[in-house]
Amino acid sequence: MGQINTLFHTAIGYGEINAIHGQYELTLPHADRDRYSDAQVTSYRSPSAFTYHPPLRMTVRAYAQGDLQGTAGFGFWNHPFEPGSKRLRLPKAVWFFFASPPSNMALAQNISGYGWKAATFDATRPLFLALLPTAPIGFLLMRVPIFYRHLWPIAQQAIGVSEYRIASTMPTAAYTYQLEWHRDRVKFAIDGDVILETPNAPHGPLGFIAWIDNQYAVITPQGQFGFGLLELNHPQSLILEQIHIESL
Repeated sequence: MGQINTLFHTAIGYGEINAIHGQYELTLPHADRDRYSDAQVTSYRSPSAFTYHPPLRMTVRAYAQGDLQGTAGFGFWNHPFEPGSKRLRLPKAVWFFFASPPSNMALAQNISGYGWKAATFDATRPLFLALLPTAPIGFLLMRVPIFYRHLWPIAQQAIGVSEYRIASTMPTAAYTYQLEWHRDRVKFAIDGDVILETPNAPHGPLGFIAWIDNQYAVITPQGQFGFGLLELNHPQSLILEQIHIESL
């Protein structure tokens, strides 16, 4: 593995993709609340074509243009939501991920539910599946602060959630983002400085993705759920100057 020579392009709604000499500009010039817009590049055409397993290292040099609204990021996941498919695929990912308000995905205790983050999660872990039948009671308990403080770390570990909030929004200056995905740990770094090391490493195979869209999501331990689309009145882009993946 090395520099990815072939990435599959998907532009939905108002999404646009410009690719020149291995660099990618994923852009939403604008968007509507009633229309999903997305610009993404992936290493796969369908989830059956996932090829990435640990141990590997991903290096991406990237930056944002505009005040990002919606979600964006890059890394590896299992593409759980496959259009036209009735198959249930529980999500797992290891990536750099951005979400703007009103998104509130508060899966890591004491970390904001929105922002620019390094993150892992894996809802396919046996402990999470074992706890899943207790979810309705758990949501009620999590509304009581003392139960949330003491019990949510158990659920967080069951889902394999680890997060580090880098900033409230994705920087408009270019940085080199790197993750090392091993079978028993993941290490995230920015410009060579380690920001997060965690034993919560999802299993492969996963697919590489980089994207920008106008979506938001609300998922909280207290049982709040919501999804929707944002209206964008200004252009916004995710610029990928370098994408490099290598085996370790």
